[in-house]
Amino acid sequence: MYSKVVKPFFDKLFALLALIIASPVFLIVALLLALFQNGKVFFTQKRPGRNEKIFLLIKFKTMRDDVDAHGNLLADKDRLTPVGKFVRKTSLDELPQLLNILIGDMSFVGPRPLLIEYLPLYNPSQKKRHNVTPGISGWAQVNGRNAISWQEKFSFDVWYVNNQSFWLDLKIIFLTIAKVFKAEGINASGSATIEKFIGND
Repeated sequence: MYSKVVKPFFDKLFALLALIIASPVFLIVALLLALFQNGKVFFTQKRPGRNEKIFLLIKFKTMRDDVDAHGNLLADKDRLTPVGKFVRKTSLDELPQLLNILIGDMSFVGPRPLLIEYLPLYNPSQKKRHNVTPGISGWAQVNGRNAISWQEKFSFDVWYVNNQSFWLDLKIIFLTIAKVFKAEGINASGSATIEKFIGND
């Protein structure tokens, strides 16, 4: 009842209110990114959602598409713009995902939607992360975000799936707000972004 009716209703209601309230910030961030990233404001990518249904994720774009002499993309740290770095640090890059919540593909709280290419790499336990709607923040994000290993993230995701409740979601939302203000766990150690998941040992 909670995950199928109550949670989706409040997700869409608060996503709409958040979009209205945050619209000035949304426009300012979009303008700054357009100025510093050659007009490229949004990053979109297909991701697997609940029951592995594919949807189009929307985020603010924080990196340029700079390439080397051979046409290969430069390292993430070399493409991350100063404005993009600030947007990532403050988690403002997640703001457009409010649109994903309105559509119904995402929730405020749930396992983060990852790359489609990871789907065949999960073990049976890790696949359970797709039994619920993915979220902007989740149990893994408030317990280390990008500063913990993939295996730890998936363990937190599966624990959330098995223990989902209104009170747990509320706790995650408050912990997320605290993490954003502290800017904790944004990057993996020694990397501008999180390293790719290449499977289990």
